[in-house]
Amino acid sequence: MGGVVGHVRGGGGGAGGGLRRGGLDSGQKGARPAHQPAHLALLATACGSDKADTKADAKPSAPASSSAPAAPAAKAKTDAELSALILTKADLPDHVVVAVPKDEVAIGEAAKGDKAECQPVVRTQGTATVGTAAGVARMKAVAKPKEGAGAEDAATAGLKALAGTRTSVTLASYEGKGAEEAFAAVKTAATACAGGFSLTMEGENTKIDKVVSSAATGGDEAIALTLEADVEGTKVTTETVVVRKGNVLATHTASALGVAEKPTAIVAAQVKKLG
Repeated sequence: MGGVVGHVRGGGGGAGGGLRRGGLDSGQKGARPAHQPAHLALLATACGSDKADTKADAKPSAPASSSAPAAPAAKAKTDAELSALILTKADLPDHVVVAVPKDEVAIGEAAKGDKAECQPVVRTQGTATVGTAAGVARMKAVAKPKEGAGAEDAATAGLKALAGTRTSVTLASYEGKGAEEAFAAVKTAATACAGGFSLTMEGENTKIDKVVSSAATGGDEAIALTLEADVEGTKVTTETVVVRKGNVLATHTASALGVAEKPTAIVAAQVKKLG
């Protein structure tokens, strides 16, 4: 499938997103631009006591807890339930929205950083989940080219769209405190790897120069990450926003041929849909 749709299918935010230069495949399996490098989350108990004794030699009693029993943890959502919550074409009418192919997911799952402490950050870049998720849904989107007055305008708009920012969204649901632990893992990794690391994907190595983390809004907790690399003399960045809402972790990663735009509108739409 050609045009913008073909571009999105090729890697706009799946394994082909992140800091892979361009994040593009041609639509044919395994194809990508020449010299394209690989680019660039894991009880209080009440004590009972006997009746208090006012005698001096009476044994002291343990204080009773005033804590209410902990509420049972919410059940993790299934793939199907998350699929109903992830953004679609209806939510983003000005974008082309497609599912992330299984082969792209596999590439992202296999990506490795040279520092173990950086792995949670690595996994946010390739639609992989951080930790063990019970349910997952994924999509990727690229803005549609604006309609031009003539054929030349349309062609120019199309080329700009191909070179523009692509965003992947991964929703992952966890049992128990899994989502909280996954979010904490990403936050810890971002701090530990602020000075950069090397990432290997599809047998190719990319040096990530730095990871900049900052506060973000949305859900119960959120963090924004900017990864920066120099690819053949070109500054390349990804912009990732990880949001936890209950036991769901929503990871939004935007990539481009150069400096990616922040996925602000997509994050806001996805957080709103999560409720």
